[in-house]
Amino acid sequence: MSTAERPEGVLPYREVRDSKGRIYRVGETDRDILGHSRKLMVYLPWIAMMAISVSEYAYGSAEDTLSDAHGWTQSNTFWILSVWVFFQAGIAFPAGWLREKGLLTARRAMYLGSGLCLIGFVALSHLDNVFAAIVGFGVVGGLGSGLVYATCINMVGKWFPERRGAKTGFVNGGFAYGALPFIFIFNYWFDTGDYHEVLDLIGVYVLIVVAVCAWFFKDPPKNWWPADIDPIGYAGNAKSAAVLAKNPPAVRQYTPKEAIRTGMLPLMWVSLVLTAGVSIFGISFQVDYAKDVGFGPLVAASSMGIMSVINGVGRGVVGWLSDLWGRKTTLVFVIVVLGLAQFGVIWAGNVHNQVLFLFFAFLSGFGGGAFYPMFAALTPDYFGENYNATNYGLVYSGKLISGLFGGGLGSMVVDAWGYDGAYALAGGISMVAAAVALLLRQPGRPRTRGIAPNPQPVSREAV
Repeated sequence: MSTAERPEGVLPYREVRDSKGRIYRVGETDRDILGHSRKLMVYLPWIAMMAISVSEYAYGSAEDTLSDAHGWTQSNTFWILSVWVFFQAGIAFPAGWLREKGLLTARRAMYLGSGLCLIGFVALSHLDNVFAAIVGFGVVGGLGSGLVYATCINMVGKWFPERRGAKTGFVNGGFAYGALPFIFIFNYWFDTGDYHEVLDLIGVYVLIVVAVCAWFFKDPPKNWWPADIDPIGYAGNAKSAAVLAKNPPAVRQYTPKEAIRTGMLPLMWVSLVLTAGVSIFGISFQVDYAKDVGFGPLVAASSMGIMSVINGVGRGVVGWLSDLWGRKTTLVFVIVVLGLAQFGVIWAGNVHNQVLFLFFAFLSGFGGGAFYPMFAALTPDYFGENYNATNYGLVYSGKLISGLFGGGLGSMVVDAWGYDGAYALAGGISMVAAAVALLLRQPGRPRTRGIAPNPQPVSREAV
């Protein structure tokens, strides 16, 4: 029944409390709140994520031309990306805090992000000074992309609390394979004669796409739960019931301080730092390593293209898989695959086998992206949705550190130990990250994962 049809005096929603004290707001449909299906809150964030993906996943393919055009060294270009990663991740926590305080709406965050992204690409295009480019693209562009990224991930998590694995994975995937056309543009049609026009047009493209998507963004009310699913007994939808049995909702809504005190949020942070560092290393150096071992531009571009596509598609597949296996099991599996792929890349390069190289690029791309939606889904699974923008911002801030040792410090390791030593170190770090992830468990829930079957209504006035 829509809000307009509801009889006067009848509450548009009710709130029920489970045995742990968690409150669920049920009764309002997505159409009551949005005026249309909540599916739009999957597709629009996905499109926006595809638009901003060029900043990170295609950057490695553009660095040779950028170096030649501006007179930068390879180290200069990698540090620019490292600074971009630092600020892209760093804005997630303050942006989440501002959103949850009501000082920044989702729509305004997206608008602001789109404008900052445009400034970033214009700076990369027109500024020869390395420091100026770091400020323009690394700082300003990184902040813009981070605002868009964090807002999109939190939006889908809030609207799909009962099936967030597959939905979050799908949206997150756009951040990788959305860069595919630009990877080939940068490898074949990007040179010192046209780089101004290409980068300026990309900035305008990002601005328009993100701003159009932002117009429709709207958060659900706090504690909102889909009207057709019982949050206590999971009745009403067989698919959602199976997912919730494997990934039960958080026992309550944890504030950031409470989430930190459980010990689980810091563990997530450490695991993400290590895993994202390995992923960023692969993104930054795979094209150069392919060229270094003599595979040529086609294989180099194809390997990065494969990594980008599988990185994105893998996020969606693993998100769906986590709904069946459980988040923690799936996360550990993904991190182990990423680690093994690093050793495989060394092997393929040493035997000069292009097919093997592309295969391990496939595995590296799969593992190097699929862990992101797992952390994005685990955070509200463990700590609830109401403070998810801030809690996930804290977890995702681990990428601040990852960007430094994955890109900039990674280049130093390559210089000191060569590609074989650097890839071997990356593989070992990934295995440590998997061991840390094994320690994760949902706070406050017994291992039987039981939930009391009898919800208690809570009297509330309509809003």
